[in-house]
Amino acid sequence: MITRFAMFEGTIHAGKTDAFRAAVLDELVPKWQAFSGADAVRVAFTDEADDGAPNFPLILEIDYADRATVTAALKSEARTAAKEATEALLPRFFDGRIHHHITTKAV
Repeated sequence: MITRFAMFEGTIHAGKTDAFRAAVLDELVPKWQAFSGADAVRVAFTDEADDGAPNFPLILEIDYADRATVTAALKSEARTAAKEATEALLPRFFDGRIHHHITTKAV
């Protein structure tokens, strides 16, 4: 199994944590779930972290059967729609960057 992570590194605007989380669940999760070949979509919101750790208020995980399925999903119209929705939502709540990591489950 292949998992693609989107790591949202940065900060949520002061007083906007609940609104950010609700907007992600309402506006973005359905877009991510529409990716072709996505076996599972998981969203995790960070509640606490070690002192000095980077701040990741949101981590998105999408599982795929294989790398070819990931490649197809990233070229899909659903991905384009999700990216546009994410780019529209983030400035309202979030300052930072998103980086992606593709992993292979070993155990």
